[in-house]
Amino acid sequence: MKGKLIIFSAPSGSGKSTIINYLLKQNLNLHFSISATSRLPRGTEKHGVEYYFLSPQEFKVKIANGEFLEYEEVYEDKFYGTLKAEVERILDEGKNVIFDVDVVGGCNIKKYYGNQALSVFIQPPSIEILRQRLEGRGTDTLEVIESRVAKAEFELGFACKFDAIIVNDDLEKAQRETLEIVKQFIEE
Repeated sequence: MKGKLIIFSAPSGSGKSTIINYLLKQNLNLHFSISATSRLPRGTEKHGVEYYFLSPQEFKVKIANGEFLEYEEVYEDKFYGTLKAEVERILDEGKNVIFDVDVVGGCNIKKYYGNQALSVFIQPPSIEILRQRLEGRGTDTLEVIESRVAKAEFELGFACKFDAIIVNDDLEKAQRETLEIVKQFIEE
C-alpha cells in the first residue's frame, strides 16, 4: 500500500521542527523528505543524507524537466526544492512522507497530491511571542529577527489554505494535537 504525505509549514520560531522531530519518534512509519539544494555542503553534510546537492545548472535542468514538486530560488543560483522522484520512492516503499517546507511549497505539494496529503500549519500564539522566541534563541542579529518577523506576517496569511492549524502556545499540547491529527489521517 502506498504511503501518505504530511506537509508542515510555519513561520520561523513557531516550533515546527520540534513538533516534526517529536512525530518522527512516534510509531507512524514517517520518513523525512530530503530536499535538493544548489548550495555547497556545510561541515559534515553528505549528499543524499541532509540534502541532495546539485550544481545550479543541474538544478535548472531539473526545473525545466518538471522534476520538482516545488522549488524556490532563495538567492541568485541558490535553489531549494523537493524532487518528485524522492517522494515517489518513499511512497512506493509504503512509507509516509513528512515535509518541512515554506508555505508556498506546502500549498504546491498539497495541490499536486490532493487527498493523499495532509497539510498542517504551525502557528505562533502571536507575532509578539514569535519575536520573543526568536530573540530568546540568541542566534540571530536584530536585522535577521526583523526580517523573519516580517516574513512571518506574510506567511500567516496562508494558514487558511492548510487542512489543519495548530496554535503552538503550549508545546506539549501542540504535539498531542498534531499527533492525533496525523494519526487519524494515516489510519483513514
